[in-house]
Amino acid sequence: MSRTLIVNGTLVNEGRVFEADVLIEKDRISRIDSAIPAAAGDRVVDASGCHVLPGLIDDQVHLREPGLTHKATIASESRAALFGGVTSFLEMPNTSPPTTDKAALLAKYERATSRSYANFAFYLGATNDNIEEIRALGAADACGIKVFMGASTGNMLVDDPDTLEKIFADARVPVVTHCEDTPTILANEARYRERYGDDVPMSAHPAIRSAEACLKSSSLAVDLARRHGTRLHVLHLTTARELELFDTGPIESKRITAEVCVHHLWFDESDYAELGTLIKCNPAIKTREDREGLIAGVQQDRIDVIATDHAPHTREEKAARYFEAPSGLPLVQHSLPMLLQQSRDGLFSLEQIVEKTAHNPARLFGIVDRGFLRESYFADIAIVDLGRPETVGPENIQYLCGWSPLNGVTLAASVVTTLLNGEIVFTDGEVSGAPSGRPLEIRSR
Repeated sequence: MSRTLIVNGTLVNEGRVFEADVLIEKDRISRIDSAIPAAAGDRVVDASGCHVLPGLIDDQVHLREPGLTHKATIASESRAALFGGVTSFLEMPNTSPPTTDKAALLAKYERATSRSYANFAFYLGATNDNIEEIRALGAADACGIKVFMGASTGNMLVDDPDTLEKIFADARVPVVTHCEDTPTILANEARYRERYGDDVPMSAHPAIRSAEACLKSSSLAVDLARRHGTRLHVLHLTTARELELFDTGPIESKRITAEVCVHHLWFDESDYAELGTLIKCNPAIKTREDREGLIAGVQQDRIDVIATDHAPHTREEKAARYFEAPSGLPLVQHSLPMLLQQSRDGLFSLEQIVEKTAHNPARLFGIVDRGFLRESYFADIAIVDLGRPETVGPENIQYLCGWSPLNGVTLAASVVTTLLNGEIVFTDGEVSGAPSGRPLEIRSR
């Protein structure tokens, strides 16, 4: 079937909420208009009572393949993404082995081509000694360069000042950073170990991975980018103080941008008492005032992108004591319903959600013909019902790890249908067809 017609829906796109039909021919949107007539043989999707959004582009996920597939796989997590209206993802390099050279990048693209249910791109990871790989990298090779400017796994902590200068000076694609200052964290850990030994309580996490550690590192990244004119994107802000480093206004006018993750907009340090290591993540979830500051940063256009940092671990791994429990939580299935709940609660408009989760990631990374409901663009679409609640539980969690920090939470809205490259890939609670995700085409911005 080469034509699909979405009728009776309310579109949310480019700052507008309006009623229109969407005609899809093959893999692209061919027409957006009112009362488009159906032709013989058209597949008609009735979106009455629903909102039609561009599919989300999650610019920060960890899918654990290769090497860590007991936690997650490209297939399992990209399939879960379709349940959440996420049609494209940008995946991080800290797999095993890490993605720190061109050969590892190519291997990931080859692996995803037959396994991913969503569209995909991958970052190259920076190290202290792969500057030549970074200099050779272009937009056709990777969506960006990931720089861990704080504690990371393996050899991916970049703490050599000379290397950082070279990366920021020579990168030809966006530099994205994890900003925490390792010496500050290690000093904080030593103080808490002296007091508690190995039984440090989870409530100490935001004091160990502190606001000071974040601000020191993000300030360094912004300073480097300003001096070298680098295209910098600072990932997962967690503090209100860091917002002062970033300008307000539309993303098109910026060389330095910022991201927040849904869990830092949802949780604060009071939630450690109930959820413990299930919400242990780096950078840490911090105070209520920080959460409120981040929400304001989204509202003021100081924060440009909302993502997930989807990072699954097994329940057994997360059940360990503070220092042994890994950081990260699975969110890619639930990020859009979480944001729609916050819209219902008056925090964000639907237009803001679409801008931060679809439009701006496409603009920032130069993703070609995606992220918008536009004629001639790929038909990556999420249809959501704002009046259809769903309670998160084991019976509907799709992550391979089988758990969510939202277990038992009822979210007021649901994704009812997801289209990818013009095909209906999720509807009525089921994913249909084989993996059909495509590599994202990226154009230098």
